[in-house]
Parts: sequence; C-alpha cells; structure tokens
Amino acid sequence: MERFTISLDEKLAQEFGRLIESRGYQNRSEAVRDLIRRELGEQRLKRDEAPYCIANLSYIYNHHERELSERLTGLQHHHHDLVVSTMHAHLDHDNCLETVILRGPTGQVRSFADVITAERGVRHGSLNVVPADAESGGHGHSHFHSHPET
Repeated sequence: MERFTISLDEKLAQEFGRLIESRGYQNRSEAVRDLIRRELGEQRLKRDEAPYCIANLSYIYNHHERELSERLTGLQHHHHDLVVSTMHAHLDHDNCLETVILRGPTGQVRSFADVITAERGVRHGSLNVVPADAESGGHGHSHFHSHPET
C-alpha cells in the first residue's frame, strides 16, 4: 500500500467530511480510493480504453405494447453471452421495469443496450457501465471471467 498526503482548505475538508459521513465510509482513505476508482473508470470508458465491462441496463416498458415482451426476451436470449441475469417487476397495470445484468466486451454491451432501448414501447432506459478486467477461463471453459477493475 502506498501512502500520500493531501492538503484541503477548511471548507472543502468539512464538505468532504459530510460526504464521508452521509455515505457511511469508515475513513477518508476508503472514500478517496472510491473517488479515484470512479474517475479512472470513467476516463477509461470515455477514451474507449475499457475493452470489457460489467453493466446494469434498466428500462421501463409498457407490457401492452404488441409483442414487446416477446421481442425483449428474444433479444436477451440472442445475446445470452452478454446477459447474466434479468429481474422483472410489475410497476402498475401498464408498466414493467426490467433490470438486466450484463458482462462482456464494452462495445457489444453498449450495442445491446441501444437495441433494447430503441424498441418501440421501451421508455426511460439507462445503462451503468463499470470497466472490468477479463481473463480467460483457463479451466476448460470457452468464456471469460471478469471482475471490476481496482
């Protein structure tokens, strides 16, 4: 573990202290590590330097839309190599929320999300992408194992 010291003016230090407390961090070091991880991950994604990712795609859709549920399920099956899990919730008489956990090449994950959210009847789609390291299975599998970058 490498240590470094930073200086903050009093106002910024107090605001940071309130942020740490509101988010439940045990100490400043963990809060700073999370801020650095988040920023480095966002920069990798902006520069297309994150070839693999773990992602969450959430969207709301009208389940009365003609054959939309079947089309969405078909797309998920067609991209079974990216889809890890799906959760479906009934919001009201007309609307459903689906959350799809995805894992794989970042470009393919983004393309899949674009296809899903472009379906007629899908509303309020949102994709949260976390850069991931990928390593080959190494134990007879033909898929990749991935974990969030540190």
